[in-house]
Parts: sequence; C-alpha cells; structure tokens
Amino acid sequence: MFNLITKSTLLVVFCIILIQPLRAQQKLLSLKDAEQIALDNYAGIKAKASQLNASKAYLKETRTEALPDLNISAQQDYGTINGQNGPLFGYHGLAVASSGPALNNQNWNAGFGSLYVSNINWDFFAFGKTKERVKVQGTVVQRDESDLAQERFQHQVRVASAYLNLLVAQQLSKAQLDNLNRAIEIQKVVIARVTNGLNAGVDSSLANAQVSSAKIAYTNAQQTVQEQNTLLAQYLGTTSQDFLLDSAFITKAPVIAADTANINNHPLLNYYRYRIGVSDEQAKYYQTFSYPTFSLFGVYQGRGSGFKADYATNLNDFSSAYGAGATPTRYNYLLGVAFIWNLTNPFRVKYQVQSQKFISDQYKNEYELVNQQLHDQQILAETRITNALKNYREAPVQVKAAHDAYIQKSALYSNGLSNIVDLTQALYTVNRADIDRDITLNNLWQAILSKAAATGDFGIFINNF
Repeated sequence: MFNLITKSTLLVVFCIILIQPLRAQQKLLSLKDAEQIALDNYAGIKAKASQLNASKAYLKETRTEALPDLNISAQQDYGTINGQNGPLFGYHGLAVASSGPALNNQNWNAGFGSLYVSNINWDFFAFGKTKERVKVQGTVVQRDESDLAQERFQHQVRVASAYLNLLVAQQLSKAQLDNLNRAIEIQKVVIARVTNGLNAGVDSSLANAQVSSAKIAYTNAQQTVQEQNTLLAQYLGTTSQDFLLDSAFITKAPVIAADTANINNHPLLNYYRYRIGVSDEQAKYYQTFSYPTFSLFGVYQGRGSGFKADYATNLNDFSSAYGAGATPTRYNYLLGVAFIWNLTNPFRVKYQVQSQKFISDQYKNEYELVNQQLHDQQILAETRITNALKNYREAPVQVKAAHDAYIQKSALYSNGLSNIVDLTQALYTVNRADIDRDITLNNLWQAILSKAAATGDFGIFINNF
C-alpha cells in the first residue's frame, strides 16, 4: 500500500513538473494589457457605447425638428364628377372629393383630373418648445457619456479584482503543492522508521492521512484557480484559458500615496448628477406645452380637369383624353399665419411637470445615497489599508518562525526525539504561514484597489507599476 501511494504521488508531482515548462512558454498577461483587452471586448461596455451613439443620433434628429415642414404632392385621377346637393360627413376622412354640377340624373361621363400641391408649414414661435427639447436630448447624451465612463471605470475595478483573485489562487495552489511535497517527504521518513521498527505502525497511518489531506487541499486549490480563470476570461471577453499573470503583485508592496482624489469627480456620481439634469430639463420641456404655438403656412396649387368650364350647361363638353386632365389649367396660392392653443393643456401639463419634479427629487435622493456610500467605502478602504499593512509586515515573521519550527521538528523526529503529532502540527503551521504570506500581500493590493474604487481614481491603483 505504501508503494502504491508513493507511486501515485510521484506521478502527480511529475505531471506538475512537466506542465511548468509549458506554462513558461505562455505569453505574460500584464494587468494593463488585461484592462485594455477588457475595455475593448466586454459586451457590457459595447452596449453602453451603442446606447451613447443612439442618443447622439437622436440629438441630431431633434435639432432638425426646428426646420419647417415642406411637402409636395401630385396626383392624377380618372373618374366621374357627379355632384349632389346635401350634407356629407366624411367618416375618418374617407370621402370622395368629386366636384361638379348637381344634375337631375346620374350620368357616367368620365375624364382625367390632376392636382399638384406644394405646402410649407413652420411653427416659428412656440415659447422655446423646440429649444427645450434639444436641451433635454443634449443632457441625455451627457448622461449616456457619463454612464459609459462609469461602466468603464467599474469594469476596470472588476478586472483588477479578478486579476488579483486569480493570482492569489495560483499562489495558494503552489503553497498547497509545496505542502503536498513536504507531506510526501515526511511520509518517506515515517515509512522508513516504521519499517525498521523505530516507530509505531500508527505513525505511517497518520503520515498517509496527511498526504491524502494535502492532495485534497491541492485539488481544491486547483479548482479555485479554474473558477477564477473563467471569471477573468468573462471580464476580458475571451474564452477561458490558463492565464500567466504578472508576479509583481506577489513580490512587491504597493506605494501608499497621500489621498488627493476628489470623490465629487467619481464617475458614478457624475452619472447620477446627469440623471438629475435630464429630469430637470424634461420638466422645463413639459412646461412649454402650456403655451400656444404660432405657425406660418403657405400653399401653391395647380389643378387640371378634362371637364370644360360650361360642362354644367353642356354635358357633352368634356374629354376623356389623358392629356386633357393631366395638364393644369388653374392655379391657386394661399399664405397665412396660424395661432393654435389648446386651452385645457395647462391643466394637464401642471401635473405632468409636477410628476417630473418628483422624479428629479427621487434622483437627488439616490445621488445622496450613493454619495454617502462612497464616503463610507473610502473610510473603510483606509482602514483596510492600515490593517493590511500591519499583516503584511507581520507575515515574514510568521513564515520564518514556522519554517524554522518545521525544520527543527523534522530533524527531531528523524532522530527519534519527537512524535508524529508534533511533526504534523509543524507541517500544518508552515502551510498556514505560507498561505497567510500570499494572502496578506494580495489583501494589501486589494485594499488599494478598494480605495481607488471608492474615490473614483483608478490611477491610485494602476500607477503603482
């Protein structure tokens, strides 16, 4: 059984050693490269950019609404022109506009007719309605720009956090591998001493259990690495793969710079401010609906008909030829100024404006909530940095002491001066110390990242390189 365990363990170690040169051939993914890949590929950012482009396009359309309506129309028809004295109601505009003399009897004389119309209509004064609508859409563009900026910032923070989490997961996996190797070495010593009758057989059982436990811990650590790999790949917008990351995060501590960031410029706060701006402008735009509209309009018309001027007295004086009706023979024009005011609009608009102002109040309350949360996060980040620094300075002391104790207990056990329990405890202590060392440095970087996230200045974190 001992030989079987030893062979399987050696096989695991051999596979790991074989994989390492292959990993060395991978291209190093620096954090800055990861950030750029994520900003270029992440679908959430692309969606925000598309939304911004749509708002910009709609702003251009809104500006063109100040132009007058200019319409032209041409029609050529063939039919009869029987008229009749009496009232007529065109339901939903569905009526035939046949005009002619009112005759005693129906007849089926038919000819061509034509109508050519050009029309212009311009609301030249509406108490700033068009101007306010352009302002509303302008603030929508600003809001969507700030939304894109805050999404990019938030994603930078997410990518950096995922990068650090994957790096520490890889380090913890390595720590568990080192622990497995130490457990295997202890197992060899224990088996040798038990075989030679220097220790009780129960020691070998404890050593085997320790190796199995180390294997399980290593497998779990590898699973965590794979999960973090997948998460980082999602943020980068790429397929899941084994990333080779920058070791700077595990070899040096960040520079703790003085706090100079202005939280009022936080991208998230800017976005919430522009939400308020859009709502306020919307309320002003609704207010203009209470006022009348002044319009200029003009019409120029040409009309042709196959029926002659004396058709009322001579029913034979018409032509069914196409050219007789298609050529205009009479022209009219019309110019005018219109004043349009729905007198009940102010009553409706009053509550519409009131509702929009309440929405503005809602956005202001949400802004205050986010602002308070960011201030609290900033205070918490400072505390995290202080505590992480303390742990970072203490970790080397713990590692050295744990490794010294392990070497001492291992030597004592090899010479029969200590028991397996003490050696197993020393093995656990050195493993815990290695893990704490990797975690404390990573926690320091994570604390700096949390400060950058709270203040809205990603440079606090990324400029440490």
